[in-house]
Amino acid sequence: MNPTSDLAGAVWRKSSHSNGDGGNCVEVAENYPGLMPVRDSKQPAGPAIVFSRTSWSAFVDAVKSQQLR
Repeated sequence: MNPTSDLAGAVWRKSSHSNGDGGNCVEVAENYPGLMPVRDSKQPAGPAIVFSRTSWSAFVDAVKSQQLR
């Protein structure tokens, strides 16, 4: 898959930090081996960014360890 590939088959999962008031959240699609499509939950018809799983994991780990603020 390249960044312009079709994500029609994506199974989106909202962040566990999401709340019911429509706050700033992301959704990820975990059904693409080796890739992690990410989109804004407030604009599901909008664009998605596709990261490698390795890059996405490094980003999430950095956020969790407060290396990024």
